[in-house]
Amino acid sequence: MRLDAVNDAEGAFVPDRLPEVVDGHVHVFPDGLFHAIWAWFDQFAWPIRYRLGSQEVIEYLLSRGIGHIVAFQYAHKPGIAQELNDYMAGLCRLYPSQITGMATVFPGEPDSPLILKKAFEKGLNGVKLHAHVQCFDMNGPDMEIVYEACQSEGKPLVMHVSREPKSPAYNCDPHELCSAEKLEAVLRAFPRLKICVPHLGIDEFDTYRALVEKYDTLWLDTAMALANYFPIRLPYRLDELRDDRIMYGSDFPNIPYAWDRELKFIDGENYDPGFLKRFLSENARAFFAIGGK
Repeated sequence: MRLDAVNDAEGAFVPDRLPEVVDGHVHVFPDGLFHAIWAWFDQFAWPIRYRLGSQEVIEYLLSRGIGHIVAFQYAHKPGIAQELNDYMAGLCRLYPSQITGMATVFPGEPDSPLILKKAFEKGLNGVKLHAHVQCFDMNGPDMEIVYEACQSEGKPLVMHVSREPKSPAYNCDPHELCSAEKLEAVLRAFPRLKICVPHLGIDEFDTYRALVEKYDTLWLDTAMALANYFPIRLPYRLDELRDDRIMYGSDFPNIPYAWDRELKFIDGENYDPGFLKRFLSENARAFFAIGGK
């Protein structure tokens, strides 16, 4: 189901009362891929509000007070991951203290371990994958290669393996591939691998809430889960979650509303200052091994 844009007002800066904000979920792509993504979203998801190139994305957020950016890409087909990783490494060289870049790989493509080894040697800090786009079985042998590469190198893995949003435009059914139960099997099999599941695991909120209590190697980010945009609503306050295992992420620029919509929501919830510091910066710095200010 295609959703509509939200014409909400955007602020010029991070709300004054908030501490440092590390945005742990930002997308960057070469221009050609960005244009293809915008077209896909226009047809099957929602209108993307911020149609910016990668450097414009980075400059936009930094100029509005975001303290550090974690940048993601994902390879939607075999054979392009190396190029994407080189592109990401180039962006990191342009902004050496302001962004943390994540590598990608297409699970099952030849030389996956070598692709990741080269990416880590170029300074990329972990791996980002998207099950809806890449259609991988998180419990299959292709993914075991990725898990082992990350675990052996001490690199974190961000995987969109929550079931939503579902779309007939995907080449697989996310509800068949993705579940908290499948992820728990990975957590048990790779006990030293740090994993982040974006979007608070939408729509299995309660199950993921239990998993972060059970496993010290699991984190969740909040991207798009706090915007009151989807019909699925978060059934608890953020401070009812394990507060050292959740982190802020915006999903910028692939959003249909103001860049600070969720920050304004957070600012209005009267959270404890210590909780805000952990949620908005410290937890992301720990997960992604980002140096302190």
